[in-house]
Amino acid sequence: MKAAVRLFPLRSLFSIFVLLTFSSSALSVVAVQQETKGVLTVEFEGVITATSVELISEAIEVADMAGEAVVLLVDTPGGSLDATFKIVDLIERSSVPVIVFVYPPGARAWSAGAFILMAAHVAAMAPNTIVGSSQPVSFDPFSGGSTPIEDSKTINALSKFLSERAKAHGRNETAATLFVTENLNLDDEEALGADVIEVRAENVGELLEMIDGMEVSVLGEPTTLRTDGAPVTEWSPSLRVRFLDLISDPTLAYLLFVVGFYAMFFGLSTPGLGAEVIGGVMLILGLIGLGVTGVNIGGIILMAAGFGLLVAELFIPGFGVLGAAGFVCVFLGSFLLFPRSWIVGAGWLNLLYAVIIIVPLVIGGFFAFAAYKVFEARRRRPMELGFVGEEAEVETEVAPGKDGFVVLRGELWKARSHKKIGRGERVRITGKEGPLLIVEPPERGKDTK
Repeated sequence: MKAAVRLFPLRSLFSIFVLLTFSSSALSVVAVQQETKGVLTVEFEGVITATSVELISEAIEVADMAGEAVVLLVDTPGGSLDATFKIVDLIERSSVPVIVFVYPPGARAWSAGAFILMAAHVAAMAPNTIVGSSQPVSFDPFSGGSTPIEDSKTINALSKFLSERAKAHGRNETAATLFVTENLNLDDEEALGADVIEVRAENVGELLEMIDGMEVSVLGEPTTLRTDGAPVTEWSPSLRVRFLDLISDPTLAYLLFVVGFYAMFFGLSTPGLGAEVIGGVMLILGLIGLGVTGVNIGGIILMAAGFGLLVAELFIPGFGVLGAAGFVCVFLGSFLLFPRSWIVGAGWLNLLYAVIIIVPLVIGGFFAFAAYKVFEARRRRPMELGFVGEEAEVETEVAPGKDGFVVLRGELWKARSHKKIGRGERVRITGKEGPLLIVEPPERGKDTK
């Protein structure tokens, strides 16, 4: 406890810094209304990746604070086994009931989807939907396809894991086992008849009517569902999760990783083009998308790289590739690290929205203006070069071996010439050596400044 107390100020300062600097993270903040309870529906479709874990975690957190139950609308061909185990853990450790509904009609809960369905507090399917085909596979880079895993150790472990989930909720253990060992597939009617699911419904509204009053075990405690007539909220994932969903697509994540690696290699071999910086950012994003680093660690790596690039920019003239890439890294890193949800009143959140929108705009505007002024100043000719070609008036005689003074732009300057020039004559400046101007009589027949 003492260690936590000592760390609190530092964590608070860090949170305030992130809060005031990065406005996009506001989109992931959730206002909690405690007065009205309802049902949260979450669209859960496509390949299951590390982002799917973030989506389910975010939805369950919100439902825990503001809703009575979560309805996952599942339509998936399967996905990462590691992500599947994490989602199962989230469901089993949820303090609110999680209903998995294979929906819409024609959807499927194959492979990892069957694991999630079996772990649900209530399992339901819509007409013409399918569950099953849960034998694990591995990607074979040589053949370009997938290879079924037939290792008995893996098969036995997964089939037992799935059958135990079925047993915990009073479902058909044999069918759950066959999903893995025999790639068994069942449609909605067969699944209901085999006690694989509890409900077969046409849509979400009918599902909520049918499960109303049903008693389920949540964290070992009996819980009665009150869903008939409950307000239904369609959960929209935060911008943070949407961004993660984009980069965690297996194809895009792999492209980010490979292209980023080669871009960084090319940039290091030919420095000065900025390819190494862009490649490094792509490489980190690819690692996050592939689930190698994890979201939080990946965010920390991005922020550390961003700060390093911004510091490096201080030693390199101009606001160029390093500065821009550093800003992007810090922005994305804080975006991934920003807390997803808050237990706080709506009034405070309104103020929060204003702060995290106005402050970054003002600060960003200031830095953009400063960068413009620096760029503008660098485009100007140096003052000593600006003198060359201008005319001045001799104040005191200038001769070889005898320096005199000239008046230039209303100022008195010491001057030197290889020709004798008398007081009051006009001279042209041909060079500058420190505070000394090199002058000569203007050439006749040529325009001078």
